Amino acid sequence: MAPVDPTLYLVLDPVHGPRRVADLLREAVAAGVTAVQVRSPAASTRELHGAAVAARHLLDGSGVALVVDDRVDVALAAGADGVHLGQRDLPVEAARRLAGPGLSIGLSVTVPEHVEKARGLPAGTVDLLGAGPVFTTATKPDAGEGIGLEGLAALVGLVEGTLPVVAIGGITPDNAAAVRATGVAGLAVSSAITTAPDPAAVVRALRG
Repeated sequence: MAPVDPTLYLVLDPVHGPRRVADLLREAVAAGVTAVQVRSPAASTRELHGAAVAARHLLDGSGVALVVDDRVDVALAAGADGVHLGQRDLPVEAARRLAGPGLSIGLSVTVPEHVEKARGLPAGTVDLLGAGPVFTTATKPDAGEGIGLEGLAALVGLVEGTLPVVAIGGITPDNAAAVRATGVAGLAVSSAITTAPDPAAVVRALRG
């Protein structure tokens, strides 16, 4: 399994997304994406599994990790490198028991209480934190209002370097430098890449 390098983390819907996934992944990986998360809340379990397996094949040999959103079972069945869980998903302790030590587990955090709870977990339960939404985004309408750069910086400060923090929500080439300046380990980006006429150019701009 590939380690999850969060430097530039592409989040895409391979089932109901706006463009051909194979072409998008090839372009994005060649341009510098370091991890890919498959997220498709409207997909059936079978559809999500098929999409994750297809993405796994496309990423084989690239060194780019594949992460499945929400579904530990699909991540394991598809041979993914990780799973990302929200605060209302399967508890991370249960996910770790199911997955064992080999699967990277990410956890979404939005408020200080989420960070404090994550830091109180046994070592090795969670591998990274996804903080946000930094800016309000239409990609995930149920994510709530953006926490802003100050809110993001506060969460990063509470982590105190114990876990890598990935910023997510409304990130574009125009604000990427300001987001990085908060001390995050990486950027998770969806629509800025997936809806762009030239996804590779956006990836390069985000990489700086």
